[in-house]
Amino acid sequence: MPVQSLCRSLFLIVIFLVPGWAQKTPQPSPKFTQRVQKQITHEILMLPYYDEFDVIGFKLDGYNVTLFGHVIHATLKSDAEHAIKKIEGVEKVNNQIEVLPPSPFDDRLRLQLFRAIYGYPALQRYGVGSNRPIHIIVDHGHVTLEGVVDNTGDRNIVNIRANQVPGVFSVTNNLQVPGKKKR
Repeated sequence: MPVQSLCRSLFLIVIFLVPGWAQKTPQPSPKFTQRVQKQITHEILMLPYYDEFDVIGFKLDGYNVTLFGHVIHATLKSDAEHAIKKIEGVEKVNNQIEVLPPSPFDDRLRLQLFRAIYGYPALQRYGVGSNRPIHIIVDHGHVTLEGVVDNTGDRNIVNIRANQVPGVFSVTNNLQVPGKKKR
């Protein structure tokens, strides 16, 4: 009898010490995941100060969301977190968005890059609307291009235009073309 009590006690200890044995959190359904991804995307795009100089991405892991990217204003970082926390079914938000340091030099480059890209005749169609598809991230003179363009030719033109702006130290072109794999 004492051996059975000891075994039962050890079994209970193991259950409470080894995560995942006793209580496994059920994984969300694909329908839930799709709904939440759509809502997160919508909430990000609807943030009042989110524009072509910011980029916010997310990773949905079960019921938890990790936010990442770069923004110019700290309020945008906190606004994004608050908006995502309100979505039904989201349990935790890990906000890893980086706030870019204030810099008059980078601000000047942002404006010049915007004009060089969106003002170029072959690319002007991307400048229509409030949610422009090409995001220009500038950090200490280093430029990262994020977003989606229609074809490889446009991707290359954006890259060339960005590299021609005086004062740009480097350009990382992460622009995606639908149907093409990331380079």
